[in-house]
Amino acid sequence: MTRSEEIRQRLTQAFAPAELHVEDESEAHRGHAGFQEGGESHFKVRLRAEAFAGQSRLARHRAVHAALGPELIAAIHALALDLDTP
Repeated sequence: MTRSEEIRQRLTQAFAPAELHVEDESEAHRGHAGFQEGGESHFKVRLRAEAFAGQSRLARHRAVHAALGPELIAAIHALALDLDTP
């Protein structure tokens, strides 16, 4: 399973999102810190879920990091999050 698939699977299980886009932006960072051959190092996630209702931006980010888990977070160099309710 790729990291993209793992991110998608864990976020779907944790939040039952109305919208979820996981984009591997690694190639755009070639030559920069954290770039890994084969990609899977820089991601952009757009997630819309009812679970975020009433949560602050920080609480939403913490919830996503918790859902992904420390091992997956450690394997990712950059994770841009766009989180909101539907």
